[in-house]
Amino acid sequence: MRKPLWRGLSGRGGFLVAVPMLAILAVPLIALAGASSPADIAAGTRHPLFGPALWLSARSTVAALAVIVLAGTPLAWWMAGPSRHRFRIVEVLVDLPIVIPPAVMGIALLQTFGQSGVFGPALSSFGIDVPFTTTAVVMAQVVVAAPFYIQAAATAFRAVDEDLLIVARTLGQSPTGAFFRVAVPLALPGMVAGAALSWARALGEFGATLIFAGNFIGSTQTMPLAIYTALESDTRVAVALALVLAAASALLLVPLRAVPALAQAPRRHRDR
Repeated sequence: MRKPLWRGLSGRGGFLVAVPMLAILAVPLIALAGASSPADIAAGTRHPLFGPALWLSARSTVAALAVIVLAGTPLAWWMAGPSRHRFRIVEVLVDLPIVIPPAVMGIALLQTFGQSGVFGPALSSFGIDVPFTTTAVVMAQVVVAAPFYIQAAATAFRAVDEDLLIVARTLGQSPTGAFFRVAVPLALPGMVAGAALSWARALGEFGATLIFAGNFIGSTQTMPLAIYTALESDTRVAVALALVLAAASALLLVPLRAVPALAQAPRRHRDR
């Protein structure tokens, strides 16, 4: 019997082949971690740019994630159903923000909500100006980050056994009740993982935010934009902000990896 291919690549030789790519990924992060002393980082966090940018990033990404989950979950459920085969264009539209440069999405948002955009004049007649506001920050984050949650949630919903939904309906559950009491609990690990990825993407959003919302301290300057600004004057602040972003992303990996494993543990126990 032939050995599986992965066993032949998992030894020392396989590791040596993997080292170059691993180094490309790890060395810049190691360099960032050692770029400043604790005193420099503390001084950077006391800079006037740091606090407002951190607070704006926190509240805007939480708002963006709430919009993504509330509006994206129904779309993910629909995409997981049999009707998706008739509307492949929907999946293409959902995936486009992942491959389109964020700057292009920023221009698209301006063409939609700007003063000369599709909805801009109508909104202006009601005294509503979206571009270059905190609302624009949230909208930019939603547009670029939503695909990560929607695709993860749709994949999780596709894995739900349809027979369980049928049983729930025969026991008197409405379609909505079957969705919330059967589909959502079973798909929750994948939904949480997608939400974590989406939140991380929103936290690091730069291009669409810069073009559509601008770079104004306290109202539209998120942490990535503050890094961009700080590099022109004070590298310590830029490094401090970069380290906070990197630490937040690293902390996200813990629940991102743990939730699916925890969800599989009871299933493995039942199989025994």
